[in-house]
Amino acid sequence: MSSSQLRRFPRRRTSVGASRDFVVHVLKEWQLTDLIDDIELCASELATNALLHGVPPGREFAVRLDLMDDLVRMEVRDSGDGQPEIQHADESSCSGRGLFLVGELAADFGVDHHVVGKTVWAAFKRPATP
Repeated sequence: MSSSQLRRFPRRRTSVGASRDFVVHVLKEWQLTDLIDDIELCASELATNALLHGVPPGREFAVRLDLMDDLVRMEVRDSGDGQPEIQHADESSCSGRGLFLVGELAADFGVDHHVVGKTVWAAFKRPATP
């Protein structure tokens, strides 16, 4: 069984919330409510990173969810050339924890580079069905 959902978002702050809403809607549609909290948080972090570091003015970013037999893969693609890297934020830092959180919550994550832009992805194991 496999299925995919994709939505594009404009370069606006409100797009982060809209991307979270999209992820929640799709996961509910797929009846994967156990994964909502983790994937919603990771989508929020990656969408924020795309806006702050990846999407040039006048461009969009895309969020894609792929449903596979044993996992859900969530991707955020942008057209920027920024290189995602895990920051080592201290207790007083207000930012810099996004990719660290993604790495802790996802079973796996990474970056695919394209001629223009990149895709940052995270894979989440589906709960076992009885």
